[in-house]
Amino acid sequence: MAKITLDNLAHSYLPAPAGEDDWALKELNHVWGDGEAYALLGASGCGKSTLLNIISGLLHPSQGRILFNDADVTDHPTAARNIAQVFQFPVVYDTMTVRDNLAFPLRNRGAEAGYVARRVQEIAAMIGMEEVLDRKARGLTADAKQKISLGRGMVREDVNALLFDEPLTVIDPHMKWELRTQLKALHHEFGHTMIYVTHDQTEALTFADKVVVMHEGRVVQVGTPEELFERPAHTFVGYFIGSPGMNLLDAEVSGEVARVGGHEVPLGAAYEAPGGRVQIGVRPEFVTLGGEGLPVTVTRVEDVGRHRIVRLDFEGTALNALLPEEAPLPGDGVRARLEPGAVNVYSDDWRVSPASRSEEAA
Repeated sequence: MAKITLDNLAHSYLPAPAGEDDWALKELNHVWGDGEAYALLGASGCGKSTLLNIISGLLHPSQGRILFNDADVTDHPTAARNIAQVFQFPVVYDTMTVRDNLAFPLRNRGAEAGYVARRVQEIAAMIGMEEVLDRKARGLTADAKQKISLGRGMVREDVNALLFDEPLTVIDPHMKWELRTQLKALHHEFGHTMIYVTHDQTEALTFADKVVVMHEGRVVQVGTPEELFERPAHTFVGYFIGSPGMNLLDAEVSGEVARVGGHEVPLGAAYEAPGGRVQIGVRPEFVTLGGEGLPVTVTRVEDVGRHRIVRLDFEGTALNALLPEEAPLPGDGVRARLEPGAVNVYSDDWRVSPASRSEEAA
């Protein structure tokens, strides 16, 4: 296992990057703890795979260093970093049996035969392939081959880190849940440092101890699922985490009040007047419909089983609220109240910390 340090790290695929937009991975300085499970989460093209490939040694960074347990491995090849990596699409030896595919990383390192047999059996049970251990990989389905790839990545117990690059893309939905559960159990049992790349927030939030949210080549927040939900550090985090994502409204903020389209919204905290483009953000879970708040019009109601998503319009800006399944639907003249303690303030997309919290919010 390894503590992974990203020191002044950045990467461009251009030979002479001239401006910020030329950098696929903007400067990073982070320390990821030994034995923790991280998810790299973000939209396609945000830099997740670039960062993972730099950590694994498949890509050399344009600047900065990668350290494993404070040892500089920036110039080390992948084999010297003692990591296991599982890619988005299956990488297996078609002419080998499933058993031999799983055993290959251990045999390649001279592991004792009895240990190899025992470990292969354990991993086969974990990925649900005990019945096909002696079948050739050729002819198996894509999701079966990907399970072999996952198993081969997990079979070694001595790795510094396990890296997963969207490994469940070709796996059927039910098996995805089972494999995520198994990966989590593996982490708890052996304490490997794990980094899991995904664009799926459900995968990220259910797998990781901490989620690393990336946007346009930059890490915008590292936090627990609870921290990402309650205090998004960037408007992208608020938008990307949650279904629906966080509501955002342009506002003027002064003290404990935001003015939104001529209406006052209590904030539950005092703020020094922020500069730049100012917005307030609140999640749909903290929007209640009743007789006070912002005047809104109901545009649509979506019943998703456990609750209803109420789509609202406030002076041309879309808002979302969540209603319990049994709650009555709002009629005409409804108003949307934003829970003061759950409202975040943003300046140029970054969260502004309050100067002080009000007694009511505290």
